[in-house]
Amino acid sequence: MATQADATADREEALRFYETEDHPHAPATLIGFWLYLMSDCLIFAVLFATHAVVGRNYAAGPSPADLFDLKLVALNTAMLLFSSITYGFAMLEMAKERRGATLLWLAVTGLFGIAFVALELYEFSHLIHEGATPQRSAFLSSFFVLVGTHGLHVSVGIVWLAVLMVQVAQRGLQEDNKRRLMCLSMFWHFLDVIWIGVFSFVYLMGTLR
Repeated sequence: MATQADATADREEALRFYETEDHPHAPATLIGFWLYLMSDCLIFAVLFATHAVVGRNYAAGPSPADLFDLKLVALNTAMLLFSSITYGFAMLEMAKERRGATLLWLAVTGLFGIAFVALELYEFSHLIHEGATPQRSAFLSSFFVLVGTHGLHVSVGIVWLAVLMVQVAQRGLQEDNKRRLMCLSMFWHFLDVIWIGVFSFVYLMGTLR
């Protein structure tokens, strides 16, 4: 009897442990996501370095000054910068536990992100229509890979944003959803910083050469 009572007590103690113990899921998730962002930094660093090496190899083809419409690129940059600001508003509303306002600002962020991707696709289609395809020169190859990789990241971020909006709408601002929104916030602002580098290094410096 004593052994059975001890076993029952042990099971009850274990159950209380798993119900009440504060496991460090959030810090581990955030640290892991920072590690992912660092690996993404290395990818973009390689792409920037490649463009720096081959960015003047035009193969008797068009140069950046011949191709880039800086007004369009500036508008596209504004779309991404505004999306970063509106995501910040969403995080402020999340801290106040306002689910409706959080979803509203996330939706606005998504619309800015879609506008950014749409303008980038328009730019790509225009360049290809003009004969400036990726295989035309080393410059264009590196340009399409660098800018396209960033655009792909933004597209994935938009899908991720839509999934999180559904989860927040269904389950509210629980801790798991807050942690996911924090990770997406880091990802979104990271893409904003990378784009500033693309705009400055690829577009502005390219047209000034």
